Amino acid sequence: MTTMTPTGSRHDRAAATRQRILTAAHDLFVSNGYRSTSLRDIAAAASVSHPGLLGHFPSKEELLAEVVAELEADNEAVSNGLAAAAEPGELIFAALAERNARTEGYLELFAALTGEASAPGHPAHGRMRERYARLRRLSADVLEDAKYHGVVADDRDVEGETVRHTAGWDGLQLLSQYLPDRVDVVEMLEERESLWALPLGWRDPDDVPSGGTPAGPLPPVFTTPAPEGDPGYAVGRRRRVQIVADAMRLFARDGYGDTSLRDIADAVGVSKSTLLHHYASKEALLSAVLAERDSAIGVHQAVVAPASAADLLRSLPEGAAHSASDEPGLIEVYAVLSCEAVPAGHPAHEYFETRFADAIGYFTELFRLAQVDGDLPEHRDPAHEAVWLIALWDGLQYQWLYDRDAVDTAAQLRAHLEDVLPAR
Repeated sequence: MTTMTPTGSRHDRAAATRQRILTAAHDLFVSNGYRSTSLRDIAAAASVSHPGLLGHFPSKEELLAEVVAELEADNEAVSNGLAAAAEPGELIFAALAERNARTEGYLELFAALTGEASAPGHPAHGRMRERYARLRRLSADVLEDAKYHGVVADDRDVEGETVRHTAGWDGLQLLSQYLPDRVDVVEMLEERESLWALPLGWRDPDDVPSGGTPAGPLPPVFTTPAPEGDPGYAVGRRRRVQIVADAMRLFARDGYGDTSLRDIADAVGVSKSTLLHHYASKEALLSAVLAERDSAIGVHQAVVAPASAADLLRSLPEGAAHSASDEPGLIEVYAVLSCEAVPAGHPAHEYFETRFADAIGYFTELFRLAQVDGDLPEHRDPAHEAVWLIALWDGLQYQWLYDRDAVDTAAQLRAHLEDVLPAR
């Protein structure tokens, strides 16, 4: 007589195998990075066959999404627990950020998925879009309660503050991966939340600008110099422009790791050997893509000739609006690559590490000059404002990629700067 295996046992074994795969994927994504981990690596670590793994997860993208979904489910449970235990009007964001920082792999995996899934065709794009919408709803509830209990000033717009706070939080988490010694997410959130108690554009009545000598010359914009032009024939220069443009488009859509030189050559319509004649390696092409992005941004910024540091800072939303309307591809490739390059071994990691450090230095100096001029109130710290502005801008761009109708990057930056640099 044939003994039938109970359905429940098969179900239990399948569930155990699925969990083993998720655990192996989590550990490998954390230790090796998402792009450097293959499905075969995960299958071997989970002691299942490659086809067996595909029976549970048809793609690496969906597996990553499930790994992060597990973390997010735990995160939401902790958030609900913190909210239930909190005093009336208490802000719980910094406590939640502290818990995230202690959860092994959470920040690294979240950073990977934020950029990876930003392309509309990605399997996890809808999941991440809903995640952002859910976070905004939950955060708005906390802020509404805090405003009702007087923890948040009456004139602050909860909807706008929610968008900006969740965006800044996202940006801080990414910055902390590149500059862990300079960016403390919990400390930044605590300091930011303390400012909500102050009315919009608040100044200490005793903080009266001296009206003395202007702060001095503005620092130069910190863009990477554009590579020298191709000294060869015009057809060669045009071909290089086309290669960079197609590489930028593919990197934005599929990421650097999953885009091959063959993919780029096919998109350009040339052989791989022809492509290598212009760019000797994939890393060299990546450098050209990043330099092209910086060059395009620098050309737009050079048009602006502000009279003061505060005027330059107040002009930033114009550049954000220009990028969103005329050059969304620059935002897309930046979002994907800045998240993908978090592992120290990625060829673009040093670029982003240096760029973030330079950006913090540049904006810290601008805010310092604005404070000397009397435009930045004395209770605001230039270094803190610099880090928060960079984090906010990046976070808004990520959110915009997931919901271009719900998030207006330029408008949110303008509202932030009106609060930080109030008119005198």
